[in-house]
Amino acid sequence: MQPATPTSSVLGDRSPADFLDTYWQERPLVVRDALPDFRSPLSPEELAGLACEDGVESRLILEEGGEHPWELRHGPFASEEFLHLPETHWTLLVQEVDRLIPEVGALLDRFRFLPDWRLDDVMVSYAPTHGTVGPHIDNYDVFLLQGAGHRRWQIGTEPVDDEEIVPDLDVRILADFEAEEEFVLGPGDLLYLPPRVAHYGVATDDQCMTYSVGFRAPRHQDLVGNFLQQAMDTVGPDARYSDPDLSPVDHPGEIHDGARQTVRRLLRDLVRDDDAIDQWFGQYLTRPGRDREAVPPETPVTDDELTDMLRAGHGLRPGPVSRLAFIEHDDGSVTLFANGSPIDLSPDRAYAARLVTGRQQIPSDALTPHLEDDAFVDLLVALINDGLLEWDAA
Repeated sequence: MQPATPTSSVLGDRSPADFLDTYWQERPLVVRDALPDFRSPLSPEELAGLACEDGVESRLILEEGGEHPWELRHGPFASEEFLHLPETHWTLLVQEVDRLIPEVGALLDRFRFLPDWRLDDVMVSYAPTHGTVGPHIDNYDVFLLQGAGHRRWQIGTEPVDDEEIVPDLDVRILADFEAEEEFVLGPGDLLYLPPRVAHYGVATDDQCMTYSVGFRAPRHQDLVGNFLQQAMDTVGPDARYSDPDLSPVDHPGEIHDGARQTVRRLLRDLVRDDDAIDQWFGQYLTRPGRDREAVPPETPVTDDELTDMLRAGHGLRPGPVSRLAFIEHDDGSVTLFANGSPIDLSPDRAYAARLVTGRQQIPSDALTPHLEDDAFVDLLVALINDGLLEWDAA
Protein backbone atom coordinates (compact mmCIF):
# COMPACT_ATOMS: atom_id res chain seq x y z
CA MET A 1 0.00 0.00 0.00
CA GLN A 2 1.17 3.51 -0.74
CA PRO A 3 1.93 5.88 2.14
CA ALA A 4 -0.25 8.86 2.88
CA THR A 5 0.65 12.08 1.09
CA PRO A 6 3.33 13.81 3.20
CA THR A 7 2.85 17.32 4.50
CA SER A 8 5.70 19.62 5.47
CA SER A 9 6.28 19.40 9.19
CA VAL A 10 7.05 22.02 11.84
CA LEU A 11 10.65 21.06 12.49
CA GLY A 12 12.41 23.76 10.53
CA ASP A 13 15.48 22.38 8.76
CA ARG A 14 15.48 19.20 10.84
CA SER A 15 14.29 15.96 9.35
CA PRO A 16 11.71 13.91 11.26
CA ALA A 17 14.31 11.18 11.71
CA ASP A 18 16.78 13.64 13.24
CA PHE A 19 14.14 15.06 15.55
CA LEU A 20 13.03 11.64 16.76
CA ASP A 21 16.60 10.48 17.25
CA THR A 22 17.83 13.61 19.03
CA TYR A 23 14.90 15.28 20.80
CA TRP A 24 11.83 13.02 21.05
CA GLN A 25 11.30 12.18 24.73
CA GLU A 26 14.85 13.31 25.40
CA ARG A 27 15.14 17.12 25.48
CA PRO A 28 13.21 20.30 24.63
CA LEU A 29 13.47 22.03 21.28
CA VAL A 30 12.60 25.55 20.15
CA VAL A 31 11.87 26.01 16.43
CA ARG A 32 11.72 29.61 15.27
CA ASP A 33 9.32 30.21 12.37
CA ALA A 34 8.16 26.62 12.47
CA LEU A 35 5.15 27.90 10.51
CA PRO A 36 6.28 31.14 8.83
CA ASP A 37 3.61 33.84 8.53
CA PHE A 38 1.25 31.74 10.67
CA ARG A 39 -2.04 33.39 11.57
CA SER A 40 -4.28 32.00 14.27
CA PRO A 41 -7.37 30.32 12.77
CA LEU A 42 -9.33 31.55 15.80
CA SER A 43 -9.78 34.92 17.47
CA PRO A 44 -10.03 35.22 21.27
CA GLU A 45 -13.74 35.98 20.88
CA GLU A 46 -14.31 32.85 18.82
CA LEU A 47 -12.45 30.75 21.39
CA ALA A 48 -14.62 32.23 24.15
CA GLY A 49 -17.68 31.35 22.06
CA LEU A 50 -16.59 27.71 21.93
CA ALA A 51 -16.17 27.74 25.71
CA CYS A 52 -19.84 28.66 26.03
CA GLU A 53 -21.06 25.61 24.08
CA ASP A 54 -22.43 22.49 25.71
CA GLY A 55 -20.24 19.45 25.22
CA VAL A 56 -17.04 21.48 24.89
CA GLU A 57 -14.48 20.97 27.64
CA SER A 58 -13.14 24.34 28.80
CA ARG A 59 -11.51 25.91 31.85
CA LEU A 60 -10.72 29.32 33.23
CA ILE A 61 -7.72 29.76 35.54
CA LEU A 62 -7.51 33.02 37.46
CA GLU A 63 -4.19 33.59 39.16
CA GLU A 64 -5.56 36.87 40.47
CA GLY A 65 -9.01 38.47 40.53
CA GLY A 66 -10.98 35.34 41.39
CA GLU A 67 -12.54 34.26 44.65
CA HIS A 68 -9.13 32.99 45.73
CA PRO A 69 -5.64 32.73 44.18
CA TRP A 70 -5.44 30.27 41.28
CA GLU A 71 -9.19 29.78 41.07
CA LEU A 72 -10.25 27.12 38.56
CA ARG A 73 -13.63 27.36 36.81
CA HIS A 74 -15.10 24.79 34.44
CA GLY A 75 -17.26 25.50 31.40
CA PRO A 76 -19.56 25.76 29.66
CA PHE A 77 -19.59 29.44 30.49
CA ALA A 78 -22.20 32.11 30.05
CA SER A 79 -20.96 34.84 27.71
CA GLU A 80 -21.56 37.43 30.45
CA GLU A 81 -18.88 35.79 32.59
CA PHE A 82 -16.18 37.03 30.24
CA LEU A 83 -17.34 40.61 30.71
CA HIS A 84 -16.51 40.46 34.43
CA LEU A 85 -13.02 39.00 34.21
CA PRO A 86 -10.03 41.09 35.40
CA GLU A 87 -7.86 42.77 32.81
CA THR A 88 -4.85 40.53 33.46
CA HIS A 89 -3.65 37.30 35.13
CA TRP A 90 -6.15 34.77 33.74
CA THR A 91 -6.21 32.08 31.07
CA LEU A 92 -8.96 30.38 29.07
CA LEU A 93 -8.28 26.84 27.83
CA VAL A 94 -10.46 24.84 25.41
CA GLN A 95 -9.85 21.15 24.64
CA GLU A 96 -10.31 19.27 21.37
CA VAL A 97 -10.52 22.37 19.21
CA ASP A 98 -9.22 20.27 16.31
CA ARG A 99 -12.52 18.38 16.40
CA LEU A 100 -14.54 21.59 16.41
CA ILE A 101 -12.74 23.79 13.89
CA PRO A 102 -11.44 22.13 10.69
CA GLU A 103 -8.75 24.81 10.20
CA VAL A 104 -7.33 23.86 13.60
CA GLY A 105 -7.61 20.17 12.80
CA ALA A 106 -5.56 20.78 9.65
CA LEU A 107 -2.60 21.66 11.90
CA LEU A 108 -2.33 17.98 12.77
CA ASP A 109 -1.17 17.24 9.23
CA ARG A 110 2.08 18.96 10.21
CA PHE A 111 2.73 16.15 12.69
CA ARG A 112 2.10 13.13 10.47
CA PHE A 113 5.65 11.90 11.05
CA LEU A 114 4.20 10.60 14.33
CA PRO A 115 1.58 7.85 14.66
CA ASP A 116 -1.99 9.09 14.55
CA TRP A 117 -3.02 7.04 17.54
CA ARG A 118 -0.48 8.92 19.68
CA LEU A 119 -2.10 12.26 18.87
CA ASP A 120 -4.61 13.31 21.52
CA ASP A 121 -5.99 16.74 20.70
CA VAL A 122 -5.23 20.39 20.05
CA MET A 123 -5.95 22.51 23.10
CA VAL A 124 -6.11 26.25 22.47
CA SER A 125 -5.51 28.82 25.19
CA TYR A 126 -6.00 32.55 25.32
CA ALA A 127 -4.50 34.84 27.92
CA PRO A 128 -4.21 38.61 28.41
CA THR A 129 -1.00 40.07 29.81
CA HIS A 130 0.43 38.01 32.68
CA GLY A 131 -2.01 35.17 32.02
CA THR A 132 -0.55 31.79 32.97
CA VAL A 133 -1.46 28.37 34.33
CA GLY A 134 1.64 28.41 36.53
CA PRO A 135 4.79 26.28 36.49
CA HIS A 136 3.85 22.64 35.97
CA ILE A 137 4.67 19.37 34.26
CA ASP A 138 2.72 17.22 31.81
CA ASN A 139 2.94 13.44 31.64
CA TYR A 140 2.99 13.43 27.85
CA ASP A 141 4.82 14.98 24.91
CA VAL A 142 3.52 18.35 23.79
CA PHE A 143 4.19 20.80 20.96
CA LEU A 144 3.32 24.39 21.87
CA LEU A 145 2.68 26.49 18.79
CA GLN A 146 2.33 30.22 19.34
CA GLY A 147 -0.72 31.33 17.39
CA ALA A 148 -0.94 35.04 18.23
CA GLY A 149 0.74 37.46 20.58
CA HIS A 150 3.77 36.47 22.61
CA ARG A 151 4.49 34.18 25.52
CA ARG A 152 7.60 34.05 27.68
CA TRP A 153 8.62 30.51 28.48
CA GLN A 154 10.83 29.36 31.31
CA ILE A 155 11.63 25.66 31.21
CA GLY A 156 13.72 22.99 32.81
CA THR A 157 15.83 20.69 30.68
CA GLU A 158 15.48 17.33 32.46
CA PRO A 159 12.34 15.36 33.39
CA VAL A 160 11.11 15.80 36.96
CA ASP A 161 10.90 12.49 38.82
CA ASP A 162 9.14 13.56 42.00
CA GLU A 163 7.44 16.94 41.88
CA GLU A 164 6.44 18.93 44.92
CA ILE A 165 3.04 20.61 44.45
CA VAL A 166 1.85 23.77 46.17
CA PRO A 167 -0.87 22.52 48.55
CA ASP A 168 -4.49 23.64 48.74
CA LEU A 169 -4.78 25.10 45.23
CA ASP A 170 -7.30 24.31 42.48
CA VAL A 171 -4.47 23.67 40.02
CA ARG A 172 -1.25 21.67 40.25
CA ILE A 173 1.61 24.14 40.48
CA LEU A 174 5.23 23.22 41.16
CA ALA A 175 6.47 24.49 44.49
CA ASP A 176 10.16 24.26 43.63
CA PHE A 177 10.34 25.32 39.98
CA GLU A 178 13.74 26.58 38.83
CA ALA A 179 14.14 27.76 35.25
CA GLU A 180 17.17 26.65 33.27
CA GLU A 181 16.25 28.29 29.97
CA GLU A 182 14.10 31.29 29.03
CA PHE A 183 12.82 32.67 25.72
CA VAL A 184 9.86 34.47 24.16
CA LEU A 185 7.84 32.87 21.37
CA GLY A 186 5.92 34.81 18.74
CA PRO A 187 3.41 33.72 16.07
CA GLY A 188 4.62 30.64 14.21
CA ASP A 189 7.28 29.72 16.78
CA LEU A 190 7.17 26.26 18.33
CA LEU A 191 8.33 24.67 21.57
CA TYR A 192 8.56 20.90 21.96
CA LEU A 193 8.61 19.47 25.48
CA PRO A 194 9.17 15.83 26.43
CA PRO A 195 7.07 14.28 29.22
CA ARG A 196 7.57 15.66 32.74
CA VAL A 197 9.82 18.56 31.74
CA ALA A 198 8.83 21.53 33.90
CA HIS A 199 7.62 24.63 32.06
CA TYR A 200 6.14 28.01 32.90
CA GLY A 201 4.56 30.19 30.22
CA VAL A 202 3.37 33.75 30.80
CA ALA A 203 1.59 35.98 28.26
CA THR A 204 3.53 39.17 27.57
CA ASP A 205 0.72 40.99 25.72
CA ASP A 206 -3.06 41.02 25.47
CA GLN A 207 -3.50 38.76 22.44
CA CYS A 208 -1.63 35.64 23.51
CA MET A 209 -3.00 32.46 21.91
CA THR A 210 -1.18 29.14 22.12
CA TYR A 211 -2.02 25.89 20.32
CA SER A 212 -0.99 22.85 22.35
CA VAL A 213 -0.72 19.61 20.40
CA GLY A 214 -0.79 16.93 23.09
CA PHE A 215 -0.06 13.24 22.80
CA ARG A 216 -1.68 10.21 24.33
CA ALA A 217 0.41 8.27 26.82
CA PRO A 218 -1.82 5.55 28.29
CA ARG A 219 -0.89 4.46 31.78
CA HIS A 220 0.28 0.87 32.05
CA GLN A 221 -2.40 0.29 34.66
CA ASP A 222 -5.07 1.42 32.18
CA LEU A 223 -3.68 -0.78 29.38
CA VAL A 224 -3.41 -3.86 31.55
CA GLY A 225 -6.75 -3.27 33.26
CA ASN A 226 -8.61 -2.77 29.98
CA PHE A 227 -6.98 -5.81 28.39
CA LEU A 228 -7.78 -8.03 31.35
CA GLN A 229 -11.36 -6.82 31.36
CA GLN A 230 -11.73 -7.80 27.71
CA ALA A 231 -9.90 -11.08 28.36
CA MET A 232 -12.39 -11.85 31.12
CA ASP A 233 -15.19 -11.50 28.58
CA THR A 234 -13.61 -14.32 26.54
CA VAL A 235 -13.69 -16.73 29.48
CA GLY A 236 -16.87 -18.74 29.79
CA PRO A 237 -18.95 -17.52 32.76
CA ASP A 238 -19.51 -21.13 33.91
CA ALA A 239 -15.93 -22.33 33.39
CA ARG A 240 -14.37 -23.41 36.67
CA TYR A 241 -11.19 -24.89 38.00
CA SER A 242 -11.16 -28.68 37.82
CA ASP A 243 -8.68 -31.42 38.64
CA PRO A 244 -9.98 -34.79 37.41
CA ASP A 245 -6.47 -36.28 37.64
CA LEU A 246 -5.99 -35.30 41.27
CA SER A 247 -3.77 -37.68 43.28
CA PRO A 248 -3.48 -37.98 47.06
CA VAL A 249 -1.38 -35.13 48.46
CA ASP A 250 1.57 -35.45 50.81
CA HIS A 251 0.43 -32.49 52.86
CA PRO A 252 -3.01 -30.84 52.65
CA GLY A 253 -1.53 -27.40 53.39
CA GLU A 254 0.59 -27.37 50.23
CA ILE A 255 -0.53 -25.71 46.99
CA HIS A 256 0.77 -28.50 44.81
CA ASP A 257 2.47 -28.28 41.44
CA GLY A 258 -0.49 -29.55 39.43
CA ALA A 259 -2.74 -26.74 40.67
CA ARG A 260 -0.10 -24.13 39.96
CA GLN A 261 0.46 -25.44 36.45
CA THR A 262 -3.29 -25.37 35.71
CA VAL A 263 -3.66 -21.73 36.77
CA ARG A 264 -0.48 -20.72 34.93
CA ARG A 265 -1.84 -22.21 31.70
CA LEU A 266 -5.14 -20.41 32.18
CA LEU A 267 -3.44 -17.03 32.58
CA ARG A 268 -0.77 -17.53 29.93
CA ASP A 269 -3.33 -18.55 27.35
CA LEU A 270 -4.89 -15.08 27.72
CA VAL A 271 -1.73 -13.36 26.42
CA ARG A 272 -0.38 -16.01 24.05
CA ASP A 273 -2.52 -15.02 21.06
CA ASP A 274 -0.79 -12.06 19.37
CA ASP A 275 -3.69 -11.55 16.96
CA ALA A 276 -6.15 -11.25 19.85
CA ILE A 277 -3.89 -8.70 21.56
CA ASP A 278 -3.62 -6.69 18.34
CA GLN A 279 -7.38 -6.77 17.94
CA TRP A 280 -7.89 -5.50 21.49
CA PHE A 281 -5.19 -2.82 21.06
CA GLY A 282 -6.72 -1.43 17.86
CA GLN A 283 -10.15 -1.27 19.47
CA TYR A 284 -8.78 0.30 22.65
CA LEU A 285 -6.85 3.03 20.83
CA THR A 286 -9.70 4.09 18.58
CA ARG A 287 -12.45 4.35 21.16
CA PRO A 288 -13.39 8.03 21.46
CA GLY A 289 -12.30 9.71 24.67
CA ARG A 290 -14.23 11.93 27.05
CA ASP A 291 -17.39 9.83 26.59
CA ARG A 292 -17.85 11.18 23.07
CA GLU A 293 -20.05 9.50 20.48
CA ALA A 294 -20.10 10.10 16.74
CA VAL A 295 -23.29 11.73 15.46
CA PRO A 296 -24.67 10.35 12.18
CA PRO A 297 -25.86 12.86 9.55
CA GLU A 298 -29.52 13.82 9.59
CA THR A 299 -29.94 12.45 6.07
CA PRO A 300 -28.00 9.26 5.24
CA VAL A 301 -25.99 9.33 2.04
CA THR A 302 -26.56 6.72 -0.69
CA ASP A 303 -23.98 5.05 -2.91
CA ASP A 304 -25.07 7.13 -5.90
CA GLU A 305 -24.97 10.40 -3.95
CA LEU A 306 -21.49 9.61 -2.69
CA THR A 307 -20.24 8.85 -6.18
CA ASP A 308 -21.76 12.02 -7.61
CA MET A 309 -20.30 14.22 -4.86
CA LEU A 310 -16.81 12.78 -5.20
CA ARG A 311 -16.83 13.11 -8.97
CA ALA A 312 -17.96 16.72 -8.55
CA GLY A 313 -14.76 17.38 -6.58
CA HIS A 314 -16.00 17.23 -2.98
CA GLY A 315 -13.53 15.61 -0.60
CA LEU A 316 -13.96 14.09 2.83
CA ARG A 317 -12.51 14.64 6.30
CA PRO A 318 -12.81 12.90 9.68
CA GLY A 319 -15.95 13.69 11.65
CA PRO A 320 -15.77 15.64 14.92
CA VAL A 321 -15.72 12.37 16.90
CA SER A 322 -13.70 10.04 14.72
CA ARG A 323 -10.74 7.82 15.48
CA LEU A 324 -9.53 5.68 12.61
CA ALA A 325 -6.47 3.45 12.55
CA PHE A 326 -5.46 0.16 10.96
CA ILE A 327 -3.25 -2.89 11.41
CA GLU A 328 -1.75 -4.64 8.38
CA HIS A 329 -1.43 -8.42 8.65
CA ASP A 330 1.20 -10.76 7.22
CA ASP A 331 -1.10 -11.96 4.44
CA GLY A 332 -1.66 -8.39 3.20
CA SER A 333 -5.12 -8.05 4.68
CA VAL A 334 -5.94 -5.15 6.97
CA THR A 335 -8.14 -4.53 9.97
CA LEU A 336 -9.48 -0.98 9.99
CA PHE A 337 -10.54 0.18 13.43
CA ALA A 338 -13.29 2.80 13.42
CA ASN A 339 -14.18 4.22 16.83
CA GLY A 340 -13.45 0.89 18.48
CA SER A 341 -15.12 -1.33 15.87
CA PRO A 342 -12.98 -3.61 13.67
CA ILE A 343 -13.56 -3.78 9.91
CA ASP A 344 -11.71 -6.55 8.07
CA LEU A 345 -10.43 -5.70 4.59
CA SER A 346 -9.07 -8.28 2.17
CA PRO A 347 -5.60 -7.78 0.61
CA ASP A 348 -7.09 -6.39 -2.62
CA ARG A 349 -9.04 -3.84 -0.61
CA ALA A 350 -6.39 -2.98 1.98
CA TYR A 351 -5.68 0.29 0.14
CA ALA A 352 -8.89 1.69 1.61
CA ALA A 353 -7.42 1.83 5.11
CA ARG A 354 -4.61 4.17 4.06
CA LEU A 355 -6.95 6.37 2.06
CA VAL A 356 -9.28 7.12 4.97
CA THR A 357 -6.66 7.45 7.73
CA GLY A 358 -3.64 9.62 8.42
CA ARG A 359 -4.83 13.03 7.22
CA GLN A 360 -7.41 15.68 7.99
CA GLN A 361 -8.45 16.25 4.38
CA ILE A 362 -9.09 13.41 1.96
CA PRO A 363 -9.18 14.93 -1.54
CA SER A 364 -11.72 13.61 -3.99
CA ASP A 365 -9.05 12.74 -6.56
CA ALA A 366 -7.59 10.22 -4.11
CA LEU A 367 -10.94 8.45 -3.89
CA THR A 368 -12.47 8.65 -7.37
CA PRO A 369 -10.06 6.10 -8.97
CA HIS A 370 -11.63 3.43 -6.74
CA LEU A 371 -15.32 4.18 -7.29
CA GLU A 372 -15.74 1.09 -9.48
CA ASP A 373 -15.05 -0.97 -6.37
CA ASP A 374 -18.53 -1.42 -4.88
CA ALA A 375 -17.17 -2.61 -1.55
CA PHE A 376 -15.01 0.52 -1.26
CA VAL A 377 -18.03 2.72 -1.97
CA ASP A 378 -20.02 0.78 0.63
CA LEU A 379 -17.24 1.36 3.17
CA LEU A 380 -17.21 5.12 2.57
CA VAL A 381 -20.99 5.27 2.78
CA ALA A 382 -20.96 3.35 6.05
CA LEU A 383 -18.29 5.61 7.57
CA ILE A 384 -20.20 8.74 6.52
CA ASN A 385 -23.52 7.45 7.79
CA ASP A 386 -21.90 6.50 11.10
CA GLY A 387 -20.59 10.08 11.47
CA LEU A 388 -16.92 9.06 11.15
CA LEU A 389 -16.36 10.83 7.83
CA GLU A 390 -18.04 14.01 6.59
CA TRP A 391 -17.86 16.27 3.56
CA ASP A 392 -14.93 18.64 3.53
CA ALA A 393 -16.08 22.22 3.04
CA ALA A 394 -12.56 23.43 2.19
